[in-house]
Amino acid sequence: MRFVELYQVQFEILGQVALAMLLGAIIGFERELVDKPAGLRTHMLVAGASALLVALGDVIVRHFDLGLDRGLVRSDPTRIIEAVITGVSFLGAGTIIRHRSKWRIEGLTTAASLLFVAAVGTCVALSQWVLAVGVTFLVLVTLRGLGFIERWMARRRANANKR
Repeated sequence: MRFVELYQVQFEILGQVALAMLLGAIIGFERELVDKPAGLRTHMLVAGASALLVALGDVIVRHFDLGLDRGLVRSDPTRIIEAVITGVSFLGAGTIIRHRSKWRIEGLTTAASLLFVAAVGTCVALSQWVLAVGVTFLVLVTLRGLGFIERWMARRRANANKR
């Protein structure tokens, strides 16, 4: 029985990682369309890694708790999430470029989207599928819808400056 449970858990985690990668791909595809430094593959990998790391936290506790008295092994799952955030933040910092002009900085939105797909992966690993799909949709609305509004406002400012 235990043998079957071990493989069942692994396939469940594999499914979670796949779902997280799919949702990360949706956001990454949008970033790819606008030619940003972190695109489809990066977003997929960040979301999948996040889901995997959070899911493995539970596996680690169960693994070491088997031979010990119940409750002897304690875990703080927020530490795993903190580690994911730290790693993704470092990765996101690499996408931010400051140009010689003091006012021109690129990559902040891509860095934020990388952090967001890590959160999506965390949602999937914690079986919060409706939340994961819902926030993926919200990110797309934010990136596409508000991006359109930002470009429209920039054109208006440029036209006003020409007058």
